[in-house]
Amino acid sequence: MTVRETVLQRSWQRAWRDVGALDANEPLLQRLLDAYREPQRRYHTLQHLAECLAHLGPVRDLARSAGEVELALWFHDAVYDVRGHDNEPRSAAWARDELLAAGLADAAGRVHDLVMATRHAARPETPDATLLVDIDLAILGVPAERFAQYEAQIRSEYAWVEEATFRSRRREVLTGFLARPTIYGTAHFQALLEAAARANLQRSIERLEARP
Repeated sequence: MTVRETVLQRSWQRAWRDVGALDANEPLLQRLLDAYREPQRRYHTLQHLAECLAHLGPVRDLARSAGEVELALWFHDAVYDVRGHDNEPRSAAWARDELLAAGLADAAGRVHDLVMATRHAARPETPDATLLVDIDLAILGVPAERFAQYEAQIRSEYAWVEEATFRSRRREVLTGFLARPTIYGTAHFQALLEAAARANLQRSIERLEARP
């Protein structure tokens, strides 16, 4: 087992323990690991999942239910069809169904709603959703080298989209984040990543606009 796999397994076991499950459902863990290894993925991979879980570590005490946030991170990209428009609803439904099967009805609804918050369609409505969304968007504030890798990974996932269309849609997405009063909703991530995220987004938008 690799170091990353060991860290992921510990996270998985901790999350289920924290939500009161009797066991950590190892077969489900394997199904999720296999999903994150699907060949169409370039960014939404185990790398992204591991980065998200690493960001959760220092802020677990900010969560109302750290186990639910951790499980939501595990499931937030569980379904990823690069041509699909319902990845989040399908991922959220998968999470809800597994938690219901484990006898955790209350947590099932909350984890479902947390996963749905990663659509980034609106500001999250609860503290845990705010924390989860900040973690998912932490990639925007990483050092320039990792941000460049992230952008290349996103372009590779959407290699089937014609260049001019991709640039236009990507610019629209990034401009939307930059136009927010704050990109991050928690004081922790605002202090840690807000300035870097704005600089990364501005440079990316400028590059997209400069291309013919």
